Amino acid sequence: MNRLGKKANETLIEMALSADGEECNGPETISTAGSEIPSSSEGLSSTETTLLIPEHQGQSGRKYNLFLKRRLRIDKRHQSKDSIFFRDGVRRIDFVLSYVDDLNKEWEKKLERRKEFESNLQKAGLELETEDKKESEDGKIFFVKIHAPWEVLITYAEVLNIKVPIRENDIPSTVENPLDCVLFPLRLPEKVMHPEPDYFTAPFSKDKQELYLINDESTFFSPSMRNRIVNYILTRCPYGTEEGKKKFGIKRLLNNGTYTAAYPLHDCQYWKKASDPNCDSERYTLYMEWARFLRFYKEQPLDLIRKYYGEKIGIYFAWLGFYTEMLFLAAVVGLICFLYGLFTMDENMSSKEICDPSIGGEIIMCPLCDRDCEYWRLNTTCESSQYSHLFDNVATLFFAIFMGIWVTLFLEFWKRRQARLKYEWDLVDFEEEQQQLQLRPEYEAKCTQKKRNPVTQEMEPYLPLTSQAVRFCVSGATVLFWVSLIIASMIAVIVYRLAVYAAFASLMENTQTLQPISGLLTPQLATSVTASCLNFVIIMILNFFYERIAIWITDMEIPRTHMEYENRLTMKMFLFQFVNYYSSCFYVAFFKGKFVGYPGAYTYMFNRWRNEECDPAGCLIELTTQLTIVMAGKQIWGNIQEAIVPWICNWWGRRKARNNPENLYSRWEQDHDLQIFGALGLFYEYLEMVIQFGFITLFVASFPLAPLLALMNNILEIRVDSWKLTTQYRRPVAAKAHSIGVWQEILNGMAILSVVTNAFIVAFTSDMIPRLVYYYAYSENEDSPMSGYINNSLSVFQISDFPERNEPKENPENFVICRYRDYRYPPDHEKKYLHTMQFWHILAAKLAFIIIMEHVVFIVKFFVAWMIPDVPADVKAKIKREKYLTQKILHEYELEKLKERLCQGDKGATEKEFIATEGRMELSRAM
Repeated sequence: MNRLGKKANETLIEMALSADGEECNGPETISTAGSEIPSSSEGLSSTETTLLIPEHQGQSGRKYNLFLKRRLRIDKRHQSKDSIFFRDGVRRIDFVLSYVDDLNKEWEKKLERRKEFESNLQKAGLELETEDKKESEDGKIFFVKIHAPWEVLITYAEVLNIKVPIRENDIPSTVENPLDCVLFPLRLPEKVMHPEPDYFTAPFSKDKQELYLINDESTFFSPSMRNRIVNYILTRCPYGTEEGKKKFGIKRLLNNGTYTAAYPLHDCQYWKKASDPNCDSERYTLYMEWARFLRFYKEQPLDLIRKYYGEKIGIYFAWLGFYTEMLFLAAVVGLICFLYGLFTMDENMSSKEICDPSIGGEIIMCPLCDRDCEYWRLNTTCESSQYSHLFDNVATLFFAIFMGIWVTLFLEFWKRRQARLKYEWDLVDFEEEQQQLQLRPEYEAKCTQKKRNPVTQEMEPYLPLTSQAVRFCVSGATVLFWVSLIIASMIAVIVYRLAVYAAFASLMENTQTLQPISGLLTPQLATSVTASCLNFVIIMILNFFYERIAIWITDMEIPRTHMEYENRLTMKMFLFQFVNYYSSCFYVAFFKGKFVGYPGAYTYMFNRWRNEECDPAGCLIELTTQLTIVMAGKQIWGNIQEAIVPWICNWWGRRKARNNPENLYSRWEQDHDLQIFGALGLFYEYLEMVIQFGFITLFVASFPLAPLLALMNNILEIRVDSWKLTTQYRRPVAAKAHSIGVWQEILNGMAILSVVTNAFIVAFTSDMIPRLVYYYAYSENEDSPMSGYINNSLSVFQISDFPERNEPKENPENFVICRYRDYRYPPDHEKKYLHTMQFWHILAAKLAFIIIMEHVVFIVKFFVAWMIPDVPADVKAKIKREKYLTQKILHEYELEKLKERLCQGDKGATEKEFIATEGRMELSRAM
């Protein structure tokens, strides 16, 4: 950098001497446009002002200073502002700060903060260049451009333990996949998939620069590494003392309005390459090869994503892509199970009996509500019973078991994929680094008390135990209150279902226009659909409020590290979302129709509303309806929020970018007008996908098409996420991550829970177990074992036994008995209306099925998990090989240095030290 500075100085002096005679004509030829450039006191960077010759050196010095200011104005006027470099065209812009100089009562305080902050940034070695508000498109915003010189980069690369290349990787690539020729249409160009050669790497050390492959200092650290280093400095740079406390960090300055934005720059516009040949135009490549929907069938350029956005975003898209690939198998099997139900629909004996006028048409069912509902014939539910067979058949059991094994395969194979990425992206030793680097500046600022760290023996801030206890109590009470609020809202929806059922029944009975569809749109289905829609609206409203509450209470707890902060917020949000999204599905699956009672002795909620009954064909079709509405509605709403809302917000920004010349609408202004991809941006993406994962695993026995819906959504989701990240959002600060974090444990927990829920759905929600018990134990027709099942599953009630509260107002056909869904003795039996022995046989069979299914699936799951190693054998070998070669290279380097010292007569380099170093190399080889 010093050499560059000297060369630039000589060039400027030569130009100054040649322009001496033109001084008097300067003001007329430059025009008033140059007056928009701030003078050295108004915003020239420290680097620029050091190039000015002090005026006390005489008239020539003053002439040179005047010339330099004019030259900067001319250069700025002619230079394209769609650039990622300072005005000199050499120093790269690594970060941008923006602020509005509003003249309010806080103006002077903000000005002092900015001066102190920027002064401390310069003391830390960063170089600044300010764009006056007159240069901005709206004439209101100042932009402070930040450049990290080589000395700063190598200093903080060592602090952050950044790994850099030391030698090109000589390990041969794995054996080619025989399916490569088949998968060729799905491949991207090699340059896009692998933008950089594969190297052996080692943590950077300033004292060993000769060891690393430094071909060009300006490009040795990638832009994502550079903005990560600058962000590290920004988050820890002090800006003064207020109220007796030391204040620091760009986040606090953004919160109090001192700065309006802080962000790294995209390297070009997404729809065209940069005109500067020094720019890689990686954003354009990502847009063309990844972010367009027409590329949905192509693989993702994960290495390029990681290079441009950092490992944390790269690992998310790797996980999402792998999850989508694995969904393909589940979707195919689910579709086959659905088609089985579709093709066997006409063979379903239960539906045939319900639809048969001589069987279902002669069975009179008891009213489904008190007083207002009438007696009805069983064959009115013909269509719904046929559709129920689509999801309630023998394939349901197979698919539930298959999904229990699929979940294990997905999680185990993801661990292997993650291990491969950890090696390829130099994240193998990231755990130790994480502990050192992730201390939150907010924790340091808010914790005024300090204690000695027993490991480092240094004083560090800490939160007293009493303060922690109080904060956790408030946090726990708040979470409990909101979870209780969700449960209360679910009870309100249940009350709605109970209250409107009679209204729907009466409406459909008395409205002639609804008669043609009365067979398909039954009162049960109408109630279920409207209640599901209402429940979805309530879910969205509660989500909106709780997201803000969760962030507030997590901030209040003052977590020590970034990882701890994310983990706490994740658990709070997931607990809330779990109850919010799944509570209605749990109600339909495990509670609806289970505690109804029987005619004459119905059970009531709050002693007022009679509990709901299931359809004679079972509750599974209602669970399918509930699941479809909530799952599909969430996915549609999520895509609207992720794609359409940012697109509308950026509409004006895109118009300016396309309609204004490049020299008027600068790169930093274009990015300033984009949306902010906050620190929790990925958190919401993971949360959305994990909730979806719950839908396709916890309740998949009721809806085999759920994986297919998830697959179609995820194909769209990958392109929507990539499109919005590439085109609609500012470039996020690069961050490292070696895994998907606490989400892995959440997925493991849901995988275990899914086995239990699906076993209970098959046993208690579907009609499979009662049908099997009837088939093997109670059927009397050997030629058609399932004939008579419907009549067997319906008990008899004598209408004269109805109490006045339950008896319908009208009985025009003078029915004597009615039927209801249960296994109870008839009114003429000595055990009148008590459960029959068949009921207990079915209950025992259900419990036995749950135990057997859970044990079989869990045994298979654990066996599969044991059989599949978390780290592939070739990756283990590569990790060992890289560690060996890295140690060998470092030892050889130290040995060479020691030899040089011995040759130069350094008394500190003893022969014993030389022998010890050689011995360490031999030991390394042996190991």
